[in-house]
Amino acid sequence: MRWARWWNLWFLLQTHEGTTTVTSDEIVYQQRVRALDHARKIGNVAETCRTFGMSRKTFYKWRNAAAKYGLAALRPKSKRPPAMPNATPVHVIEMLLTLAITLPTLGCRQYADRLADQGFALGKSSVQTHLVAHGLGRRHQRLARAAAIAAMTTGVVTDVARDDEPFGFCHWAGRPGGLVAVDSFYIGNLKGVGKVYQLTAVDTFTRWAMVWLVHGPVNADVSIAFFHRIHSTWAKMGFPIEAIVAGNGPEYKATRFADALAAKQVNRIKIPARSPNHNAVVERFQGTMLQECWRPAFHRLCFTSIRQLQAEADAWLTTYNHRRRNHGDYMNGRRPADLLELAS
Repeated sequence: MRWARWWNLWFLLQTHEGTTTVTSDEIVYQQRVRALDHARKIGNVAETCRTFGMSRKTFYKWRNAAAKYGLAALRPKSKRPPAMPNATPVHVIEMLLTLAITLPTLGCRQYADRLADQGFALGKSSVQTHLVAHGLGRRHQRLARAAAIAAMTTGVVTDVARDDEPFGFCHWAGRPGGLVAVDSFYIGNLKGVGKVYQLTAVDTFTRWAMVWLVHGPVNADVSIAFFHRIHSTWAKMGFPIEAIVAGNGPEYKATRFADALAAKQVNRIKIPARSPNHNAVVERFQGTMLQECWRPAFHRLCFTSIRQLQAEADAWLTTYNHRRRNHGDYMNGRRPADLLELAS
């Protein structure tokens, strides 16, 4: 039996082809093979054990395993991680990964909120841990994965945009409609649609947002029409607008825009030149909408009209105003609808 094992081992070592040792497991495997080959060549197990720093028991264990099962038995066996009693269930992790791909621009708190809405309590740190373990811990990683899936399933190929975060400080208002921040945002020159601009209005007290998409360029006529839209909407909600803070674009610096505000007895608050951070409420919202609405939408869909874009924006605004929790220092996990109901 002993000679049969040595003969099998000799045949295996003769036919073995060395591989590149690039991993720790491969290094261990090659060391074990060299030890068996060394003993075969010199015919002295004791000398081999002294050379390789091992016991005879270990040597014979490797030799018998290789002779019986082949050289593959010498590879280190991977240890399965233990099942912890408080580990996150697999189906919850699958739901999280699905959210991370379908909504790649959200943060850990938003993912945790959406899981909580479905009855699964998971902390934001646990969310981040699972995302990192699956290579989705960074926003650009999730965007790249979503873009790759979209390219394979729909053929839509896009570039992953760089993450831009606005900065600045917030104004304050004592009631809904007390101060509304407005600004214009250039979405892009879309194929089949043209140059698209987004006019945005965000109430400072409630963070309630309104969006109107138009073909460019944006002038005073467009800004005045947008002002009448938001003024009428807030009047119907029972909170007339008292003041508006706007950027320094020509559409808002125009005399006709100031006259339109004065005709409705609305104060116009100006910000310093080249200081968009002084209009941080609407700038922050536009950054959020870019990350959570437009970038995922452009990864999944092809728009052919301004009406389709407006429908996409309105659908996302329903989620933003009524269901999405805002975890900023001011909102503290509340939604715009919550503050609007509180003030009613």
